[in-house]
Amino acid sequence: MREYSFVLLSGGIGKRMQLNIPKQFLQLAGRPLFIHVLEKVDTIPEVKEIIIPCPEEFLQKTEDIIEDYGFTTQIRCIVGGSSRQESVYKALLQANYDYCIIHEAVRPFVSRDMFQALIDEVNENAIYGLDIPFTVLQGEEFVEGILQRDKLVNVQLPHKYNTKKLLYAHECAREEKIEFTEDAGLYYYYYKSQIKILQGSENNIKITKPIDRVIAEAIYKETVLMGD
Repeated sequence: MREYSFVLLSGGIGKRMQLNIPKQFLQLAGRPLFIHVLEKVDTIPEVKEIIIPCPEEFLQKTEDIIEDYGFTTQIRCIVGGSSRQESVYKALLQANYDYCIIHEAVRPFVSRDMFQALIDEVNENAIYGLDIPFTVLQGEEFVEGILQRDKLVNVQLPHKYNTKKLLYAHECAREEKIEFTEDAGLYYYYYKSQIKILQGSENNIKITKPIDRVIAEAIYKETVLMGD
């Protein structure tokens, strides 16, 4: 059985949400968004530790909230980086297991089954993705190129990777001062190796803007309260 370190990215500061607190603390059904994720992860035997990089000024608050829920998996909160990429890197430095799962605190509708399917996937590197249902063109001020929609993937989390290999890729990116928006692109850039794409979920949204809160309440009502 492969054993995993679980990295839960909680570095948001609520800027796009127009808040004075990080968005991971937003309440959904009476619980902070990141608690919804931890409740699912805590029941997965392959996950041996959870590492949560978060803003230094909210480190204690995060730890205090977690303590109220009595999770059984070992959880360590660490000071995150100034970017998403740096937060992942700092978490990987503290990971004790050969494989890791990376997820975002503001994707509360990920299911336990999605985590388990990721773990059960035979490829050691895997992500979730969705087809892109709209046309995408390349350009800035003017159209500069055409992209084939059927060859594009809307990347979702969670992801899983070989921990040492991902850490090495991060170290290379730091040395070369290259920034990536997520880890699949970073990993592929350095290894050009296979990363399995699993079918994502339309409900697995990332809550980053005010409208997302309205959508999240609707999803919660539809999938949890209605028992879908």
